[in-house]
Amino acid sequence: MIDTHSHIYSEEFDNDRDEVILRAKNVGVEHIILPNIDSESLPRMLQLEAEYPDFCHAAIGLHPTSVNQSYKSELNIIKSELERKSYIAIGEIGIDLYWDKTFLKEQIETFQLQLTWAVEYNLPVIIHIRDAFRETMKVMELFRNKGLSGVFHSFGGDEKEAAEIMNFGGFYLGINGIVTFKNSNLRNVLKSVPLEYILTETDAPYLTPVPFRGKRNESAYIDYVCDELAKIYNVDKSLILRQSTENSRQLFKKLGN
Repeated sequence: MIDTHSHIYSEEFDNDRDEVILRAKNVGVEHIILPNIDSESLPRMLQLEAEYPDFCHAAIGLHPTSVNQSYKSELNIIKSELERKSYIAIGEIGIDLYWDKTFLKEQIETFQLQLTWAVEYNLPVIIHIRDAFRETMKVMELFRNKGLSGVFHSFGGDEKEAAEIMNFGGFYLGINGIVTFKNSNLRNVLKSVPLEYILTETDAPYLTPVPFRGKRNESAYIDYVCDELAKIYNVDKSLILRQSTENSRQLFKKLGN
């Protein structure tokens, strides 16, 4: 298993981070990908990657909810980081209109620029969308057939949105604890999505799966996401583990084989 989206560098894990990683390894997690938020989260993320090389892998990007008046200086930091060292992906990037629409123009500009860098550096992208699917796909259309690849993190859309993402080419759907929620329609949506398009993730410490919903999420709980996927696709869990891991390695080339 590969947790393709986890924020275990955040302060919620300061008291037991080593134990969290050990628990993840004990259930079969082989790699954890760490998406960045902004310059404030960067040092913590890089420290964790340095402590667990070949297991924790840092991505670099400016999260849409961190786009504000100082977004240009934040983007300059990301560009300098891309020039300074090798990252596994560009992310977490995208458009989020759930909390605030004040900086929509700046969010779009920031998203487009980071997609340009992804093509330039030949890196996959980790895309965050909330209440902004149409705005996101409008920007994505500028990059059709340009070699862009990535994952739509924490996918929770409908069948039409899933089909649109798959038809774009080069993109996967990131599935996490949402799929275990009783009120989620994701189970029905996934019946129209081939396993070849699925990546597994936790988004720890958020979106904790049943039976731990309401508590802090962690990478070991990806096992429960895989259990639910096995039920949805009516296959042995080993197939879920094998296919999702293969998909992850296909997208995040720097993980190796």
